[in-house]
Amino acid sequence: MTLTVKICGLSTPEAVDVAIETGADMVGFVFFPPSPRNVSFSTARALGARVCGRAQKVALTVDADDMLLDAIVKVLHPDMLQLHGREQPDRVAAIKKRFGLPVIKAVAIEERADVGAAAVYAPLIDRLLFDARAPRAANRPGGLGKPFDWRLLQNLHPGVPFMLSGGLNAANVAEALRITSAPGVDVSSGVERSPGEKDIGKIRAFIRVAREAAKRLAAKPAASPA
Repeated sequence: MTLTVKICGLSTPEAVDVAIETGADMVGFVFFPPSPRNVSFSTARALGARVCGRAQKVALTVDADDMLLDAIVKVLHPDMLQLHGREQPDRVAAIKKRFGLPVIKAVAIEERADVGAAAVYAPLIDRLLFDARAPRAANRPGGLGKPFDWRLLQNLHPGVPFMLSGGLNAANVAEALRITSAPGVDVSSGVERSPGEKDIGKIRAFIRVAREAAKRLAAKPAASPA
């Protein structure tokens, strides 16, 4: 299997460089003030320029209006927009039409019905991202280091590529891939030493383990028909 690896919530030049040099396909920048990973426009501009086409730049927003999205696109020049809030299908379609950029829609998962509910977005977007549903008291929808029951994604074919997120780290990503066969993984808190502070060693370890797991799964013989 060809695996897409996204390192999200980057906020320093060193973390961006290590993520890309270690083989991340996507690097994510958060534009949401309640998050400890939120970046200013000036920081986003500098970090985005540093990417230099070596990976895809993803701008993560939560229920952002057009004014904010306009500003983000101007400073970061993202390759993709990640909508991580409660954006409804009509809003998602409007954003994609207005900005002409590929869209990742994050969907909160807690039970099987949540997976089915994601189907409405599939015709409108380029990737689905399944993340653990945040507790009611949480002030942000993701980046909380909480996994969900990965078995809910077994044998899933949503019609668009999907990514697995929520509580992933180097210790569990191989098992997560084994269970879900996800074509993409997204990590943020799982490669940090404290909220918002990326750990260079953890970034390297996560990407290495994820790539090795994907290779093992690709080499595994297909089950013989009964």
